[in-house]
Amino acid sequence: MSDATPPRRCVCPGSFDPVTEGHLDVIRRATALFDEVVVAVVHNPAKAGTFDLPTRLDLLRQSLVAQPGVRVEVVGDGLLVDFCRDVGAVAVVKGLRGGTDFAYELPMALMNRHLSGLETVFIAGEPSLTHVSSSLVKEVAFHGGDVTGLVPDVVLKALLAVRDRT
Repeated sequence: MSDATPPRRCVCPGSFDPVTEGHLDVIRRATALFDEVVVAVVHNPAKAGTFDLPTRLDLLRQSLVAQPGVRVEVVGDGLLVDFCRDVGAVAVVKGLRGGTDFAYELPMALMNRHLSGLETVFIAGEPSLTHVSSSLVKEVAFHGGDVTGLVPDVVLKALLAVRDRT
């Protein structure tokens, strides 16, 4: 890439409450398609999550420490397309576990393209992780189930700490 060519940057948005191995798989695979990946943590202050925003950011950064070309940022108020414009992203990357995810994500992708021309790239989830979601991981962990291998070790430790406090 010459100095005159800007990096091809994408945004991988999500709440990441908590980040799972499925999320990390999509982020890693996006690095093969784009020069830079911005992991955009969406925060809804009206919605109480398991982990507060600073903890989610910390868990993501620890989970991605060995991944070059990736940075973690918070999406402020406003539309995702505005955030993408502000960071210079040419696309949004979303992982799909199945048809239900596609049905949910497609209207948002079309609206983003309508609003700004921003394209969405869908990455099919790793088949061994298609059953993994943040909400299911939390439910299983909080009821004493073993989620080892479904989340990074740092997240597993944080989940168990929350479970043990409740």
